[in-house]
Amino acid sequence: MENKKTLVIGASTNPARYSNLAIHTLRKHGNEVVALAKRAGKVADVELATRFPLPQENIHTVTLYVGPQNQPEYVDPILLLNPERVIFNPGAENVAFARKLQEKGIEAIEACTLVMLNTGQF
Repeated sequence: MENKKTLVIGASTNPARYSNLAIHTLRKHGNEVVALAKRAGKVADVELATRFPLPQENIHTVTLYVGPQNQPEYVDPILLLNPERVIFNPGAENVAFARKLQEKGIEAIEACTLVMLNTGQF
């Protein structure tokens, strides 16, 4: 099982949130997780950060759980991270942002991280 260090943006301590379930599932599948939230907290063994990770953190995948209206502050920092891919979970789809990622050679995927993990497509 390959570890794909993943940044979860829009993380939540609320167990009813998909971002929370994604953190648990990513950890269960052996992936290292960095989680970014509006409020500090902890999900599984992952501390929720309230500031954007630094580029040298070698993030493989960014998975977005924030709607397009809340994404502008993340566009430039994500481009600086230069991940392999960005997953736009349902409700986070953003054609303009996806185009910017693709122009930089970053794969932009409209998909559900949970489905990808549970079907071996992650």
